[in-house]
Amino acid sequence: MMKKTFPLLSLATVFLSTVTCAAAAPSVEEIVDKANHAAYYAGKDSKALANMTITDSQGRTGNREYVILRRDDQNGGNQKFFIFLRKPADIRKTVLLVHKYTDKDDARWIYLPDLDLVKQIAASDKRTSFMGSHFFYEDVSGRGINQDKHELLEDGEKFYVLKNIPKDPVSVEFSSYRVWIDKKTFLPMKAEYANKADKPYRVVEALAVEDIQGHPTVTKSRVQDLTRGGETVTDFSNITYDLGLEESIFNQSDLRKPPREVYR
Repeated sequence: MMKKTFPLLSLATVFLSTVTCAAAAPSVEEIVDKANHAAYYAGKDSKALANMTITDSQGRTGNREYVILRRDDQNGGNQKFFIFLRKPADIRKTVLLVHKYTDKDDARWIYLPDLDLVKQIAASDKRTSFMGSHFFYEDVSGRGINQDKHELLEDGEKFYVLKNIPKDPVSVEFSSYRVWIDKKTFLPMKAEYANKADKPYRVVEALAVEDIQGHPTVTKSRVQDLTRGGETVTDFSNITYDLGLEESIFNQSDLRKPPREVYR
């Protein structure tokens, strides 16, 4: 069964328990599951406004603004994401829809308003640029945790560090990645990806975390390209949980008619 990992930084965390006054180490599976829930299952659904600032290797900047809606079919199970581009004008009303599954590959569709076309995104394209940014499509909705082998490298004062190696190395551009997990919140704070030569080439990190409706939530994140230069910083605002979003919002046949929630 394929579970999920997290968009932006995503991956695993450690929960310490005390048994007869001694700390018992959790299994790697428990680590991954705990972090997965902390990062992706806050509330039954959610809504946020995201502002991306994209900076290329020459210091030139561009911006994207989008609304992201999330709905859980069940806690710890399948999920759906609806991403509606508000700005800039040339890509306004572009929509990305993701159906996340725990037992099979995810399904992704994109609606291109200029062409009035709904197109399915191939699984092989999930690690390509999301809307011209340094984020990947897979960063937005998460990577299946069963796609990687996980190893606990470090139990530090503030973080647990995990190394993750893809089970199918041909399908991805990285050889492994490390994730730093905050011990108090269980949120992944940094992910560092190594290329096929085992050199760091990409870093995804949380720059700010706030408590929203009782849920520790990443409100600012960054992706850096260490090879070609450039970065993308995303600020999240107007974050709300448990809105009672209808399942009908996440229907790929209705991408041409965005729900009222994306305009509020």
